[in-house]
Parts: sequence; structure tokens; C-alpha cells
Amino acid sequence: MSNILAIANKELRSYFASPIAYITIGFFALLYGWFYFAILAFFVRSSMQAGGLNGQQPMNINQVLIRQLLQNVTILILFIMPMVTMRTYSEEKRSGTIELLLTSPLSDFQIILGKFFGALALWAIMLAVSLIHIALLFVYGNPEWKPIATAYLGLLLLGGCFISVGLFISSLTKNQIVAGMVTFAVFLFLWVITWLGSFSGPTFDSLTQYLSIIDHYDDFGKGVIDTTHVIYYVSFITFGLFLTAKSVDSERWRG
Repeated sequence: MSNILAIANKELRSYFASPIAYITIGFFALLYGWFYFAILAFFVRSSMQAGGLNGQQPMNINQVLIRQLLQNVTILILFIMPMVTMRTYSEEKRSGTIELLLTSPLSDFQIILGKFFGALALWAIMLAVSLIHIALLFVYGNPEWKPIATAYLGLLLLGGCFISVGLFISSLTKNQIVAGMVTFAVFLFLWVITWLGSFSGPTFDSLTQYLSIIDHYDDFGKGVIDTTHVIYYVSFITFGLFLTAKSVDSERWRG
């Protein structure tokens, strides 16, 4: 476990040793802040209009504001995660350090998990930045914290799924740009897979709904932890890391 943590720490520091971490965090904070401002303005305007109607129930800040805000974070993952994962193995191949990594006393399992947790830590830092905006809602409002915690758990698991896929794609090429573009294309396909099912029969539609990585987040956004969704995300992450392990193992044999 210490080896995995050491690799994760090294991977996380490597992000901040280059502009990648600062660009991704800044990009995330900028767009998240814009979403926050736009949805908050809509919430305030709607609340004032509802307040002018007699007998109108006050608007629920969790449902109307926070749920919509965090749902938009899932869109940001499409653009941010390729930037995070594209260099994990591609840079190692380009610089020639992959040989040193593969001949080290560390196992492929330790290396892959270390890189995974390093990228996941960067994603957790980005989510932590967004908590500043949520904290302001607690200062001036009275939201419920449990649905928020559940939604952030879902975002962390969702990010883990995309990272596992991104690791696999990065392990297939030494070109970071190619890795980033292919990763984005795969992410986009996983996002719109239910559109394919909507044009097919009910059986295929049900299959695509289950395979949809975004649909499984809906209950998390509502504050519900369903073991079906947790198992799906954990299985997805495991499968992505398994594919990465096979790709790295083939690289070892080719070397």
C-alpha cells in the first residue's frame, strides 16, 4: 500500500510541476463559477416571484439550485478528464521512462493504482474548490447537507470511471494529443449512449440505459445512494483498470 501511495503522491506532484493542474483547476473553477452565478440568479429571481404569490411554498434550495448546479459538473468532466489522463502513460512512453517504470520492482497493479489515485486526488481537489461556493449557500441559506454529500460521492465515483477509461486509452499511445482526443470521443459516446437506445427497441433501450454512465448519477444527485449504482461504478472502474493492466502487460512483453 505504501508503494501505491508513493506513486500517487508522485503523480499528483507531477501535475502541479507542469501547467496541467493549474489549467484544469482554473478551467473548472471558471466554468463552475459561471454555472453557479447563472443558476443562483435564476433561483433568486424565481424565489422573489414565488414570494409575491399568496400561499406559494418556498423553493427548495437543494432541488432547484444545488442539484442543477452539480448536474452541470458532469458536463465539465467531458472536457477536464481528458486533460488529466492523457499524459499518464503517453508521457512515460514519449520520454522513454516507461522502460524504467516497467523494470522497477513495482508490480503493474501498484503502478496502475498509484496513477489512478493520483489523478483521482486531482479531481477531488477540483471538487473541493467547488465547496467554497456551496459553503456560501450555508451562510445565507439553509440547504440540507446529506443530499450534497451524496451528490459529491457520485461525482467522485463518476470521475473515477472516466479516469480508469482515460488511463487505458493513454496506455495505448505515446501521443498525448491523440490520447486526449480519443478519450474525449469515448467519454462523449458514454454520455450519449442512451440516444442510440431511444431509436431502437425496448430491449436495447433498457440495455443502453443501464450502460449509461450518466444515468446512474441521477439518484446520487437526488440524495439517494442506491447500491445498484455504486456496484455499477465500482465495476466500471475495476474493468477500466483491468484493461489498463492488460495494455501495460502487453507493453512489457513488447519491450
